[in-house]
Amino acid sequence: MRILLITGDAAEDLEVMYPYQRLLEEGYEVHIAAPAVKKLQFVVHDFVDGFDTYTEKLGHTWPADIALDEVNPADYAALVIPGGRAPEYLRNNETCRNLVRHFTTERKPIAALCHGPLILAAAGVLTGRSCSAYPALAPDIEAVGGKFVDSEAHVEDRVVTGRAWPDHPAWMRAFLQLLRE
Repeated sequence: MRILLITGDAAEDLEVMYPYQRLLEEGYEVHIAAPAVKKLQFVVHDFVDGFDTYTEKLGHTWPADIALDEVNPADYAALVIPGGRAPEYLRNNETCRNLVRHFTTERKPIAALCHGPLILAAAGVLTGRSCSAYPALAPDIEAVGGKFVDSEAHVEDRVVTGRAWPDHPAWMRAFLQLLRE
């Protein structure tokens, strides 16, 4: 079974690598799609005492397997959208939004974490639905007619969402359960 993972530069390192490697471990074939086939630069977000928000440091680099424009969504059984800053610009990519709409319309499992739901919002698939995300995104989710849920693994209509990388165990467990159904 093939799974598509959409990401780009400045994605949260752990939020790309954990699901990528976990799904490979389970025997799935995972393709990383980005705006272009190139080596992507991921970042690490963490909290520092005294800061009001997270800090950002360079993380690992990893190659994209396929450009978004080359993806045939019919070739994939599920979609993963990690967080970090990448979703902030990926949500402006029409091909990316169309891919999300395909997975939603076809009722294929989707896992989105942290800032990943920004892409779901931009694709117009959160209206009338609830989802989890990084808590600072609650206004973004509500602005498109969605309902924010503060959960490590919120499942609604074949979409699993979570707040951030500390939610990996519950988020991935729920996604794997959907894949096995």
